[in-house]
Amino acid sequence: MNSTMLSGKTALVTGSTSGIGLGIARALAAQGANVIFNGFGDAAQIAALVQDVAAEFGVATDYSNADMSKGAEIEAMMAQAQARFGGVDILVNNAGIQHVANIEDFPVEKWDAIIAINLTSAFHTSRLALPGMKQKNWGRIINLASVHGLVGSAQKSAYVAAKHGLIGFTKVTALETAKTGVTCNAICPGWVLTPLVQKQVDDRASRDGVSGDVAKQALLAEKQPSGEFVTPEELGALAVFFCSPAAEQVRGVAWNMDGGWVAQ
Repeated sequence: MNSTMLSGKTALVTGSTSGIGLGIARALAAQGANVIFNGFGDAAQIAALVQDVAAEFGVATDYSNADMSKGAEIEAMMAQAQARFGGVDILVNNAGIQHVANIEDFPVEKWDAIIAINLTSAFHTSRLALPGMKQKNWGRIINLASVHGLVGSAQKSAYVAAKHGLIGFTKVTALETAKTGVTCNAICPGWVLTPLVQKQVDDRASRDGVSGDVAKQALLAEKQPSGEFVTPEELGALAVFFCSPAAEQVRGVAWNMDGGWVAQ
């Protein structure tokens, strides 16, 4: 349902050309927020996506192809937001990558890239967005962590380290903005059927010689008691809640939406 709760606000969602980021971007647009998309993909498809969201929800949209591993490109993206919309009111740090290997086999360049994109990029976007948010005395920073920010899994050392770090960064940001109209919180999804997770499903199906559906259920059965994937739409609704007046005193939380994963 379209609303005007966030009319006049501008949301920047990193990694929003697909998956969780797109679900959150659409949910914010449905509440009247202008949206700046970011991510990689086919240029024509992204252009169509940006135009379609603008037309569907009656908001203004923009796009930055900033590489979230590069501080200078992040600075350029934030400058673009300032020039087009007068800054960012809602910052959703969602961009992320994954690599799976034992620690002793983990490629150093993969470690560096995961830490840069999954953790350090949130520092860069936040440090650039906070002055404007504080000046307006209103802002929402939402960091997409993971259940892997709360618990560990073997062979995911860089991802787990980055997501634990992101939750710590969330808490510090919340404390530093506690007496302002700016809030910062983290969302910790369990398994969501994004392109990142689909690759893990495909790898499992290939490794075990089973169908994609069997591999999906095996993946869920290991960790997620509900046996169901979390959806980008559900995560988008939670992001909208964080932006609402009802969440004014929700500060520094790591809110897991995981089908019961960390309840075990």
